[in-house]
Amino acid sequence: MTSQRQPHLASRLQGFGTTIFTEMTLHAQKYDALNLGQGFPDFDGPEVIKNRAIEAIEAGVNQYAPMPGLPRLKEAVVAHQQRFYGLEVDPASEVLITHGATEGIFAALQALCETGDEVIVFEPFYDSYRASIAMAGAVDRRYTLEAPDFAIDPERLARLVTAKTRAILLNSPHNPTGKVFTEAELEVVAELARRHDLLVISDEVYEHLVFEGEHRPIATLPGMWERTLTLSSSGKTFSFTGWKIGWAVGPAPLIAAVRTAHQFITFSVASSFQPAIAHALELDDAFYADLLASYRERRDFLADGLRRAGFDVIMPAGTYFMLADIRPLGFTSDVDFCRRLPELVQVAAIPPTAFYVDKQAGEHLVRFAFCKHREVLEEGVRRLEKLRELL
Repeated sequence: MTSQRQPHLASRLQGFGTTIFTEMTLHAQKYDALNLGQGFPDFDGPEVIKNRAIEAIEAGVNQYAPMPGLPRLKEAVVAHQQRFYGLEVDPASEVLITHGATEGIFAALQALCETGDEVIVFEPFYDSYRASIAMAGAVDRRYTLEAPDFAIDPERLARLVTAKTRAILLNSPHNPTGKVFTEAELEVVAELARRHDLLVISDEVYEHLVFEGEHRPIATLPGMWERTLTLSSSGKTFSFTGWKIGWAVGPAPLIAAVRTAHQFITFSVASSFQPAIAHALELDDAFYADLLASYRERRDFLADGLRRAGFDVIMPAGTYFMLADIRPLGFTSDVDFCRRLPELVQVAAIPPTAFYVDKQAGEHLVRFAFCKHREVLEEGVRRLEKLRELL
């Protein structure tokens, strides 16, 4: 993100300028480049889900939804949590529908943190995390995950806990690394939370995009339900990112706190999309199997193409992002590489130092997104394979 001081911006938000996504999108447009950086699909989800939204609009479901969400969708979220994870959740008091997971995380931090509280985050991180922590008046304490395995060292993580620590903000499957935290790693986080009476805010939006291992919600570990707020959304699973339908699940006291903040941030969420996403959550197992298979095929295709182009690929276990090492191509700065890439071969990617404070830890990497049509990936690989000739 740009870091020039802005004269009218509050001190807590200084340094949070225009996101790298905006900068790279404009750069891609300048050179008419294929954008393999932006993290959203270039295709829609199932027609039946779109039709349910249209039906809701035509039926007059167009005014404010209830602040906590439509009961129909809350009940579908409850059924989803029981179906996939065996969690028994009360739809009335333990579910909140949010304006995407991003708003849910923001509301959680505003509701749960006092000024000066510390929140442990795993670096690299989704770019809204630090801004949301800052707007809550809290302070981020960063654990830097190191390539290529991005493993957790229990002792190093434990050293981040202080008397001011309030929460651990977890993201698994993890953006941008594609890491899926193992059950042993989740237990390391859980043990710290139990020992120090910490909350865990768990971002699980890529829960159904796991290629290696399995997704285990940290809320299912012993002693963790009562201290965990789980966030997810419909955008990544059902390819309707613009609808911004998310949810928070957790014990009633946590949900009540987050609901208090949510009502003054967005109040309610798009009413006509909620019945459609309720139906989406109830799709049969074949949908989820096909989703995973299609993304696995895209992942494997892009990985092979990047290797042929000269990158060292860090194969993602989950999400629809892939990190690749640019040093074999003679680059050591991800920002320089991503600024040159559209001009060189008309392809755009994201420099992952946008997700780091410790820039040195990620400057040798670049992030690609494979949530694109196969023909787009094929053309992107064809262009990237010209790099060796041009460098």
